[in-house]
Amino acid sequence: MQQAPSFQVIEGQLIGARQVPSPNYNQRPEHTEIQLVVVHNISLPPSQFGGGYIEQFFQNQLDWSKHPYFQTIEGMQVSTHLLILRTGEVLQCVNFNDRAWHAGRSSYLAKKECNDYSIGIELEGSDDQPFEDVQYSVLAEVIATLQATYPKILQHLAGHSDIAPGRKTDPGPFFDWPKTRALIQQYKAD
Repeated sequence: MQQAPSFQVIEGQLIGARQVPSPNYNQRPEHTEIQLVVVHNISLPPSQFGGGYIEQFFQNQLDWSKHPYFQTIEGMQVSTHLLILRTGEVLQCVNFNDRAWHAGRSSYLAKKECNDYSIGIELEGSDDQPFEDVQYSVLAEVIATLQATYPKILQHLAGHSDIAPGRKTDPGPFFDWPKTRALIQQYKAD
């Protein structure tokens, strides 16, 4: 018996994700098609997990006085479409139909401004620690769901470091690309 998928996309919303709206988004350019998924990592403070700080950061509600590192990012307004916590919980911060502010200055296959045509997925993690198995499983299922909804992204999966080389290093050396791609194929075969 085949297991029903945990996720589906309806009008740009990932059903199955907790909705945590970020004010940090705008409209995609007119007639832009989603063509790319960008994988990131984030932890606040760096290499520390839990605490809800990432969610607060994307909602512009982070108390900058809670940790010295937070003062170095004070006033930044960034977002992502999805955040996958170390527990495997998925949070959606920006509707897929809108332009999240996750990539910054970037280029993919010589096409600039990746925010315009990509979906950003942040994994709670860091460049110096392995990710959790549940994060890979959930990420793969989410990407397979997105590929079914937005067919132009079928072959287009990149890390932040791939689209902003020299400026960004995430998802980092501990991110297992072969494992991710194999799990995506498993979800597509089911």
